[in-house]
Amino acid sequence: MWVEPPRFDRPEVEVRSSSRRKKTGAAHWSGSRIVVQIPARLRGREREAFVDDLVERLLTQRPQNVAGDASLEERAHVLADLYNDGVMANSVRWVNNQRARWASCSPASRDIRVSSRLRQCPEWVIDAVLVHELAHLQEADHSARFYEIAHRHPRQNECELFLDGYALGLGLRIEEGDVDDTPGGA
Repeated sequence: MWVEPPRFDRPEVEVRSSSRRKKTGAAHWSGSRIVVQIPARLRGREREAFVDDLVERLLTQRPQNVAGDASLEERAHVLADLYNDGVMANSVRWVNNQRARWASCSPASRDIRVSSRLRQCPEWVIDAVLVHELAHLQEADHSARFYEIAHRHPRQNECELFLDGYALGLGLRIEEGDVDDTPGGA
């Protein structure tokens, strides 16, 4: 096994050689790392090219998995224009340390943080979560006015259902059906 450190344009890659593989390879996500399985016979440049090809194919299938903070922030700006009267956050970023929430917003600093657990979710779920957090920039609490703004996103209710199921699949416990609420202690 060999682990390639993350680069600016792709995540960490773990390469596993197998004597059972003769011609084909495979790549899959394991958390934020890509695991590539290749034939043991490959060496040098042939090995590098084989791995690079598999990684690039995987990245094009699920590009939001590697999208960085700049991409997330750009998406939030588009959504703010569409659903939040153009009210923008100062910063929007992925975080790995958010265990108690899917996402959070600090209205005072105008910062939005999104749990990296959501990188695996469909784009419409991430969009709905961002719209929910952007609504907090206008209404800090979960008032009727807040929900009026947040539910401008057409799939907000579906998003809440999706996240309930996603949490169940991850073995997390949801106490309430709100993207800000605690999904349990994992």
